[in-house]
Amino acid sequence: MNHSPAIIVRSVVVMVLILLPTFTFGTEPISYDDPLESWNRKVFKLNDTLDNYALKPAAKTYNFVTPRPVQTLVINFFSNLGELRNIVSAGVQLKGRDALVSSGRLIINSTAGILGLIDVATPIGLDKRYSDFGLAFANWGVPSGPYLVLPLLGPSTLRSGVGRIPDALTNPVTYHETERDRLIVGSIDLINSRAQLLDAEELILGDRYTFIRDSYLQRREYLITGQLPEDDF
Repeated sequence: MNHSPAIIVRSVVVMVLILLPTFTFGTEPISYDDPLESWNRKVFKLNDTLDNYALKPAAKTYNFVTPRPVQTLVINFFSNLGELRNIVSAGVQLKGRDALVSSGRLIINSTAGILGLIDVATPIGLDKRYSDFGLAFANWGVPSGPYLVLPLLGPSTLRSGVGRIPDALTNPVTYHETERDRLIVGSIDLINSRAQLLDAEELILGDRYTFIRDSYLQRREYLITGQLPEDDF
């Protein structure tokens, strides 16, 4: 069944209107609590095993056979698809300027940028305004909840994990009629994203679980507050 962007946006808005009365506006910072560490480490080990034996080798192969300019085109394409999430998330936070900038980026890159393959918007001053519903929930005052490692999906918090549901509703790929095509597109996105992280693994020091957890939480805190965490890392 084919769904238009208007239906996607309407579905998210309905969800927001249902949940909105339970929220208190005001930024809720990230929580560094990890009471589920024992469980999280087990899921982390499972994810790491799957990564080492499947995803990482695929990413290395992709990185080897795919020229960097082509990888950039793929990155731009999926980044452009994410603009719809940026628009809706910024809109429900009443961040009108961010929503307008993201809308401009989507229109310009989808047309002049050939379906988003080329980022035309950034050079003309429309910088990317990343947003997601985990950040929206934070700005509505929804508590962060504990750190949570999700099977296959990786690091999260309880709040951001719930936010992945409306995030998925704003992903146009979700509504593609052919399941096979959705799987292919999703796999390309996943492998390409993993390939971009290969070099970053050299930065990991000490306990891998702790390093990734703290890196994730500090980045989310920065996205929520706009301030760098007071931490040596």
